[in-house]
Amino acid sequence: MQVTELSAEGLKRSFSVVVPAAEIEATRDKRLAALGRDLRIPGFRPGKVPASVVKKRYGTAVTGEVLEEQVQTATRTLLNDRGLRPALQPKVELVGDFADGQDLAFNIEMEVLPEVPMPDFSGIEVERPRAEPSEEEVQKALDGLATRQAKLEDVTEERPAAKGDIVMADFIGRLVTEGVSGNLMGAPGKDWAVVTNPRGAAKVAGSGEEDGALYADIEAPPGEGDKALSRISVTLGKVGFQAQAGETFALSLRWKVAAGAAPAIASARLSLSALDAEGKSLADEVANVAGPTGEAQEVSIRWTVPALEGLSAVQAALRITLQEPAAEGFTLRVGAVSLTRESGEGAVSAPFPGGTANDMPIEVGGEGFIPGFTEGLEGIRPGETRKIRVSFPEGYGSAELAGKPAEFEITAKALKTRAAAPANDEFAKSLGLESVEKLREELKKSIQSEYDGLTRLRVKRALLDQLSDRADFPVPEGMVEAEFGQIWSRVEQDRQAGRLDAEDAGKDEETLRAEYRKIAERRIRLGLLLSEIGRTNNIQVTQDELFQSMRNEASRYPGQEKQVFEFFQKNPQALENLRAPIFEEKVVDFMLELAKVTDTTVTPADLQAA
Repeated sequence: MQVTELSAEGLKRSFSVVVPAAEIEATRDKRLAALGRDLRIPGFRPGKVPASVVKKRYGTAVTGEVLEEQVQTATRTLLNDRGLRPALQPKVELVGDFADGQDLAFNIEMEVLPEVPMPDFSGIEVERPRAEPSEEEVQKALDGLATRQAKLEDVTEERPAAKGDIVMADFIGRLVTEGVSGNLMGAPGKDWAVVTNPRGAAKVAGSGEEDGALYADIEAPPGEGDKALSRISVTLGKVGFQAQAGETFALSLRWKVAAGAAPAIASARLSLSALDAEGKSLADEVANVAGPTGEAQEVSIRWTVPALEGLSAVQAALRITLQEPAAEGFTLRVGAVSLTRESGEGAVSAPFPGGTANDMPIEVGGEGFIPGFTEGLEGIRPGETRKIRVSFPEGYGSAELAGKPAEFEITAKALKTRAAAPANDEFAKSLGLESVEKLREELKKSIQSEYDGLTRLRVKRALLDQLSDRADFPVPEGMVEAEFGQIWSRVEQDRQAGRLDAEDAGKDEETLRAEYRKIAERRIRLGLLLSEIGRTNNIQVTQDELFQSMRNEASRYPGQEKQVFEFFQKNPQALENLRAPIFEEKVVDFMLELAKVTDTTVTPADLQAA
């Protein structure tokens, strides 16, 4: 085998490998001979099938197996001989097509793990904040436990709901829309659906900024005959924006032919369509506008949505029909896309996702709902329907709801009260403990365990922050991109589900990508550092520790423990997912033993606020 290093830039390595034809043929012929000894073919005695017949029948398949094995063997040999530790699976690319009797030539590209310098742990100083539960906290936990264990009893007297009562209610939540909304559209090109005749004749090819406005380019490549573009329709934005009768939607955009010859336009239209909850069109408004040319021009449409049964949303779109199929390719640039919604003061939208519930037990004046929601139920009577106006907190989990006013229509169906059990020895015995003092001890241990967990998180975060600040070594781009891909996938899911926090929701995609790529790079760098610290200091996860982790996981699935153990035994990656956090915690423990750790006493409130 002949190996030539082609390049070595940073962590990237590239090699040329040539395996002699003689070596390949010898391995192949040996395997064919072994196959022939056990082969049974009509017309030949067992084990006496001529080599030429065996080769004719099985030569191609066996050669393929041999080539694959040669590549794997050569790659392993290369890594071992040169002491290389690839960050990810090396990329192998054959040079030309392999032919019988020729050498096997291929290139190997990879990124190697960096040299990771060991930090001076003695120079790391962290504070370990500790808190202990007070008697008041223990009593509060005891009272809360008694309340949660209380049975709900019907209120038999006719009276309005008072603070602490439980109202069994149905409710529907709607956002309150006032005046003119901001631009409802996201970044141009995002969530656009392009439909063409013929199918696939154009696509969103890129985006950018021009004259202070964002744009998206829709590229129509050259085509001949029935493959040439004749019509293009673009659905703008997500599938529908919430709407109700009487609201006025205004769509405007700027377009031009940015590249290629401007085609002759038969018609150009903007449209606003009313949709039901299933996305079916109920009615629409269409405006014939000036078609795009080589010069940018503004086009717009405005529509007041009529009263329609089943109305849920409005969808914006554009459509261009050409006089003749476009044999020459062109690029349509669509920018400054704006969709606004005007509504009367205090109008409400269609119900928002997650804002509807039936037979929901709600404690009057209780916590866990939007501020003002449960307080607004005080005085309500069974059978009464009440509308309550509230505002979602700025930091609410759904970006589409955060900071926005809403109206809930609530119907009280029944009124109940909690019959709280007294927190005495009998109550403790009902929970399996001999006395209320033993119960208080257990509650105190539970609270202390919670505080200790918060302490551990604070110390670990401070330690890793200092390590990150001191770590200054290159990281493999491939590992960073893989980590970023996983992070960004979750960000996209949260965005689509409206779970982005208010800060992230207000940033453009480019800014978000840059920030999360830095997070990915930090994670990879810290991961490599922790791994190297563990490897250098022979920190290992024992079989007992791994088995205990498997038992903990299996306990989450009562009655299926055996299947859980079998799953981990058959899935090495799943087992590694159990091992990794144990390893990380052991490395953290090792570093804390060497670092300077100062214990400080803090209040539970300070510990929880950090």
